[in-house]
Amino acid sequence: MLASLSHVRTWVFDLDNTLYPASAGLFAQIDARMTQYICDIDGCDRDTALEIQKRHFHAHGTTLSGLLADRDIDPHHFLDYVHDVDMSVLAADQALVAAIDRLPGRKLVFTNGDAPYARRVLDAIGMADSFEGIHDIHGMGYLPKPHAAAYAGLCDAFGIDPETALFAEDMARNLAPAKAIGMRTLWIDNGSEQHGCGTRDYIDFTTPDLRAWLHDILEEHPCATS
Repeated sequence: MLASLSHVRTWVFDLDNTLYPASAGLFAQIDARMTQYICDIDGCDRDTALEIQKRHFHAHGTTLSGLLADRDIDPHHFLDYVHDVDMSVLAADQALVAAIDRLPGRKLVFTNGDAPYARRVLDAIGMADSFEGIHDIHGMGYLPKPHAAAYAGLCDAFGIDPETALFAEDMARNLAPAKAIGMRTLWIDNGSEQHGCGTRDYIDFTTPDLRAWLHDILEEHPCATS
């Protein structure tokens, strides 16, 4: 193990666009279904629905959390609807599966989606048995990443000492609260989100390829420290 990560006992991974490539386009399907959901409940056109959707996402962390703040909707119905997507776009990356399995300590999924959807994704990418548990939007009480309460709830639920944990995530803004409580952070810079031109102090490691990065830290290759 890379010396600077030898203290890590818990490896926490985001799900979408982190454990599978953003290029698979799975989340694009979910995004389109969220837009359609708003069209259906508000009776508006898609452009208006998309504007509402993105406003909720930026203000609340997820479209669902924004909708719950404004309307009386059933979060289970919403999640069932938006996660009714084609999983055939996903495939197992056996080298990534093997690398995650080699990591010492506990491994968890931390997602703004729900556990049933997460399990379907993990099945499709060959990681059904790779993780001890899933901390999902229901477990967060619908206060998603990047709300600080979501990270505190994760640590409480699984007894995590954040000083001995690493969090990997493709949404750069979701790394800042993890860093604030002492976690090491890994940004999966795959084009799904730009972190902007502000400080990068909350990002310890950056990689466009999770599999290659895990190989590097396990083999102590120097590029893993960049």
